[in-house]
Amino acid sequence: MLRRRLIWQLFPSFLAITLPTLVAATVYGSVAFRRFYLRHVEQQLHQVAEIVVSEVTGTVVSESPDDMDALCKRLGQAGNGQMRLTIIASDGKVLGDSERDPAGMDDHSTRDEIVKAQREGFGRSVRSSPTLGQKMMYVAVPVTQEGQAVAVVRTALLITDIDRALNQIYVSIAWAGLIVALCAAFLSLLISRRISLPVTRMKRIAQLFADGQLNIRVPTAGAAELDDLAKALNEMATQLQDRILTITRQRNELKAILSSLVEGVIAVDSRGRIVSVNKAAAGLLSIDPSHAQGRSVEELIRNVGLQQFVRDTLNSDRPLEQDVTFPGEGERFFHVHGASLVDPQAERAGAVIVLSDMTRIHRLENLRRDFVANVSHELKTPVTSIQGFVEAILEGGSQEVEQTQRYLGIIAKHASRLNAIIDDLLSLSRLEEAGDPRSLQFEPTRLRPVLEAALELSSVRAEQRNVALDLRCDETIEAKINGPLLEQAVVNLVDNAAKYSDEGNRVVIGAGVQDNEVLLSVSDTGCGIPPEHLDRIFERFYVVDKSRSRKLGGTGLGLAIVKHIALVHGGQVVVESTPGKGTTFTMHLLRG
Repeated sequence: MLRRRLIWQLFPSFLAITLPTLVAATVYGSVAFRRFYLRHVEQQLHQVAEIVVSEVTGTVVSESPDDMDALCKRLGQAGNGQMRLTIIASDGKVLGDSERDPAGMDDHSTRDEIVKAQREGFGRSVRSSPTLGQKMMYVAVPVTQEGQAVAVVRTALLITDIDRALNQIYVSIAWAGLIVALCAAFLSLLISRRISLPVTRMKRIAQLFADGQLNIRVPTAGAAELDDLAKALNEMATQLQDRILTITRQRNELKAILSSLVEGVIAVDSRGRIVSVNKAAAGLLSIDPSHAQGRSVEELIRNVGLQQFVRDTLNSDRPLEQDVTFPGEGERFFHVHGASLVDPQAERAGAVIVLSDMTRIHRLENLRRDFVANVSHELKTPVTSIQGFVEAILEGGSQEVEQTQRYLGIIAKHASRLNAIIDDLLSLSRLEEAGDPRSLQFEPTRLRPVLEAALELSSVRAEQRNVALDLRCDETIEAKINGPLLEQAVVNLVDNAAKYSDEGNRVVIGAGVQDNEVLLSVSDTGCGIPPEHLDRIFERFYVVDKSRSRKLGGTGLGLAIVKHIALVHGGQVVVESTPGKGTTFTMHLLRG
């Protein structure tokens, strides 16, 4: 009686617990699987879109819409017509569609997925298609050229196809759940007498799960009901463990992303205390991330402008941006973006501050301003002289022939200087346009013939200055070079050395091999360069002695040209100089 009574007490209770749990697990699994399946479909659509983007990048602008439409229809047929493919221009015009004639389709620039793709680099939406009149899932990916989105590739799949596949899976899950429920009900009648001990064991293991020991598993007890319960507990432990691992992995991925960013990212709470600092921000602001958490911005960052910006961001409902300067010996400039954070209750929870280091851009802007000022000055001097002497000739007429001839000589001299400046600027421009080594021809070449040709071109100036040229280069030395460019660089260096050497001195041009480099040097025993000028002598129009440079016919661009020639060869040029003893310029070139 006691055995039967226990059975009939446990059996209904077991069913009352097992069936709702099974249904809940089935519903949850169905919902979770639906989400997973939709994500899987989205990823497939995204992959197809990326493949099409790779195919049409570089041709979407040049090819005709008919070619784009033919491509879409061909790819659509290759996919058995299940997936719709559309290519849309940046202005919303449909270039091609696998289902319809693009000429009869309206402007797509306002479609949600198109707007998101152009703005964020990826767009997704689930909506009814105005063209087909059916609900579809859309995925859009932009086609970019030179950093600009020129078109959008969109893939789509009917939601009805997705629902049909999911319904088949739901039926299978329902039948499986029903079979499991029937088996559980039957087996509960057979094992009710032995249920106490396994339940006690399960309770103890479940408590271990609650304590965080998710690697333990509930053993089988020989009864279907208890085995199902053990299986459910084990699945629960597995899911919990997987979710914890997923959360940990996502946290590590987020940490890795923040660490790899060039921009500094600082997260603060609503009271202005630092929550997290990425590696870039720690380096930019010279703070220790391990000691920054929980401390206020005012305590760690000694900059009034940035402190005020953080306070303004915390008090603002919209994103802010501002330029912040960090004064000091190494003055730095930052462009700062800030956005407030809200919690699930829509209350302010803090802010995220992003710092972009603009110091290099500021310095480049200063260099640009200096270059404009210098080139204006260098061009204005000869132009003003030419204008002045032309006016003098016009006022004096042709009566004073000797004076006129002298004026014309001066005009010719300044015109030659003006022409030299323009030629050097054009050379620099061509070198910068050819900054990509693939646009130039480089091949292994013996250096000595190139150096001999350069010395022949420089011999006239050297003879005028009574300066001897001494070439020291082995016949077998080779380097991967562009001969005319290297010859121009050597001519510039030798001309400089001859100009700034005293009469009777010697300029030595040498080449040697060191490791995987060829070192090409030009040395003189002239006046040398003061140390404070060494860092700037390769800048355009920068000269140590301007009066002497103009007197000797220099433009201030020769060393800048040498520097760019070395760079396009994948090398560099360095200088060593001692005032009063001489200067040595050395170009580092690759051997092969």
